[in-house]
Parts: sequence; C-alpha cells; structure tokens
Amino acid sequence: MEMVGQILDKIDGYVWGVPLIVLILAGGILLTIRVGVLQVKRLPLALKWMVKNEEGGKGEISSFGALCTALSATIGTGNIVGVATAVCAGGPGALFWMLVAAFFGMATKFSEGLLAVKFRQVNPETGHTLGGPFYYIEKGMGPKWKWLAKLFALFGTLAGLLGIGTITQINGISSAVKDFFDPNTLHVVNIPGIGEYSWAIIITSIVITGFVALVLIGGIKRIANVSQIIVPFMAIIYVVFVLILVLSHVSLIPQAVVTIVEGAFNPRAVTGGIVGTMLVAMQKGIARGIFSNEAGLGSAPIAAAAAQTHEPVRQGLVSMTGTFIDTIFICTLTGLSIVMTGAWQQEGLEGVQVTRFAFQNGLPFPEQVAAFILMLCLVFFAFTTILGWDYYSERCLEYLTGGKTRAIKIFRALYIIVVFIGPFLTVSAVWTIADIFNGLMAIPNMIALFALSGVVGKEVKKFFDAGKHKQK
Repeated sequence: MEMVGQILDKIDGYVWGVPLIVLILAGGILLTIRVGVLQVKRLPLALKWMVKNEEGGKGEISSFGALCTALSATIGTGNIVGVATAVCAGGPGALFWMLVAAFFGMATKFSEGLLAVKFRQVNPETGHTLGGPFYYIEKGMGPKWKWLAKLFALFGTLAGLLGIGTITQINGISSAVKDFFDPNTLHVVNIPGIGEYSWAIIITSIVITGFVALVLIGGIKRIANVSQIIVPFMAIIYVVFVLILVLSHVSLIPQAVVTIVEGAFNPRAVTGGIVGTMLVAMQKGIARGIFSNEAGLGSAPIAAAAAQTHEPVRQGLVSMTGTFIDTIFICTLTGLSIVMTGAWQQEGLEGVQVTRFAFQNGLPFPEQVAAFILMLCLVFFAFTTILGWDYYSERCLEYLTGGKTRAIKIFRALYIIVVFIGPFLTVSAVWTIADIFNGLMAIPNMIALFALSGVVGKEVKKFFDAGKHKQK
C-alpha cells in the first residue's frame, strides 16, 4: 500500500505541477483581456443578478438555484481546511496569490457559465437540460473533438464517485463529529471483519447517508432547493463568526495585511526561512485557490447549464459571483483569522486543527462553543459538496451513456453506498486520487476555453453593445 501511495503522489505531482497551474492562470489572464476586465466593471451587476432570477428563461432551475448548486460543491472543506493548508505550507503570502488566482478565475468562471448556456442541449429521453465542458467542446470546437469531451466526462464521473464527492467529504464530516463528541474514542463498537469504530462515526454515517439518499432521489430540482437553503444559511453563519473573530482583533488587521503582502514577495522574511522562495508561496496559494473555487476545472458550468435563462452572458455573470464569494470573500476572512491569531505558526497543527486553533483563540466565546461552530460549518459544507458532486457526476455519465436512465440510477445507488462506507475506508490515498481526477478534468476544459475565448469575447460585446444589461 505504501508503494501505491508513492505512485499516486508522483502522478499527482505531475498532474498538479507548475504546467497545469500556469495553464489555468494563463487562461484566466487571456479571458480577462477578452472580456475587458469584466470581473471589475460588471461585478455590481453580477451581484444584482445573482439574487434576481430571469423570468421565462429556459432551463430546469433558477439562476440562483444553479449558483447555489455550484456553490454547494465549491464552498466546502477547502474554505476551512484548504486555506489553512496553503498558509502553513506557503506562508501568509500564499493568501495573496490565492486572491490573484481568484481574480483571474472570475473571468474563467464567467466564460465557463456563458459557454455552458450557449451550447447546452435538452436530452430527449430524460428531459434534462444538459451542458458543460463536454458540450461546448463537442458543439463549440466541433465533432472531431468529441473524444476530448468524452475524456472530460469520464474524469468528471470518476472524480465524483472515487473521492471528491463521496469518501473525502463523509470522512471530513464523521471526523469532525467524532473529534467534538468523542475525542478520546471512549464509546466504541467492534464491527466483525472491519474493525473498532467510535459510535459517533457509525451514527454519523447512517444519518448523513439517509439525508443524502432523500435529496438525490429527487434529482437536480431537489438538490437545488436544498442547496438554496443550506448554502446561504451556512455561508452566512460562517462569515458572521469569522467577522466577529476578525473585528474582535481589529487592531491587528494592518499588521496581518503587511505580513501577507510581504510574505507574497519575500516569504523568508516572514516565515524565518521555513518558506524560502516566492515560487513556493505562489504555487501553494494558486493551487489551493483553484482547488477551492474550481475555476478552470469545468465542474460549475454543468450546474450553470441548467439555469432558467435566455442569455448566456447573464448566467456567466451569475456564475462569476461564485468565485468572488468563495475565495475573495470567505477564504480571505479565513486566511486573515489564521494569520491574526498566529495559528499558522503553531507547531504540530495541520489542516482543520489550524482553523480550530484560530476559532478557539480568536473568538470571544468559550473554546467548546467555538469548536462546535466550526464543526457545524464543516458538516454542512461537506454535506452540500456531496450533493453538488453527485449532480456533476451524473450529468457527466449522462453524456457518456447518451442519457440511459438505467445507468444513472445504478450510479446514484453506487454513489450512496460509497458515501455510507466512506468513514470506514482509508482516506489518504482517496484525497490524492480526487486531486488527480480534478486536475485531469481541467486539461480538456482549459483547452476548450483557450479555443473558444474568441466566442466569449464576441458574446460579451454583442450583449453589452445591444444594451441588454439595461433591459433586465
């Protein structure tokens, strides 16, 4: 098993190496130029349309529902754990580069949403509005590129089932619950042939699987309805408490900002030599930023394609707000709390432990209350990620199989089973597998975005020249 882990780590290193990061960042820069820095000029309009659904648009769910479905998959453990990992590995300067990646990622996410709506199709067998990278590759680039579209769909299906949507998320939920309710593993049960587990893990597995099954059986409309309730509710709760933390130490904000900026360009001065070069800070920050908001991976446009809208540009703007909310807003607050409280400098802490330290030592509440708040956010964020990635995976499989409903039903049942057994599996290799498939999804998607960047530019010009943004 150790050898398998080493092989997976090596593959992951190649997939998520400098070339892919440069490809995604370069794509974001190109698209920013193509759309005329739209992520700055049109952000107020995008935020307005985010909560104002278009009347009479074609699609299965509202624009806000599509955004919440996409956010259900992106606002997750990456906002809590991923930021901590980036800051600890790349120093406080990693947060600066995470924001740089998010700025250009907004143009990428806009382009993905636009193309998803422009080239979407209605499946005659299921009635589903289907779209995303597989269709804008096939319809936008031409039928000769269908093999690339199928490759994306295959990677998307496997990414959801084998890691990012199932095992890693349910492990995150069960571990968070166990750490709070049974940190010393005092209440255990021996499962023959499997091993000894805390009751907290077993009960969590049963309860979460039950709720997942109830939602998934209802399809995209139920996923969207649940996401529209949980995602804004939990995002607001998390933001409120992080704001309380930051504002409780408002005098430390200027120094934290100086530390972050200085650490971006001279990390050695800030970290005492632990992070030696600017390249390391850049790589950790950009990689975690991309992983957090998924700009360039091609997952979010699958949800955007189901939006009830006539205008691809409009949905592109709504999709763009996802990156703004996810990384520029929520991840920045998490990063500030970690830097201000010195959590990133605590030896022996990693991942969620770093953010927990920041909450317990920064919030003006008892430590148990702070730990409970963080646990609650982790549980709900991971739960919605399970829902969002099932939708992505099912749509990828629907494209691969030509819409065969039997295959979708079998996949959904398998997905639910994997969620149930997830807490009892070793998670380290699964995270690596999930990382690999996420990276592999990005390659065909970024090829398409480069190829269709001219289409994006023309659609934007046509929309705003016609004054359509004033008619809504």
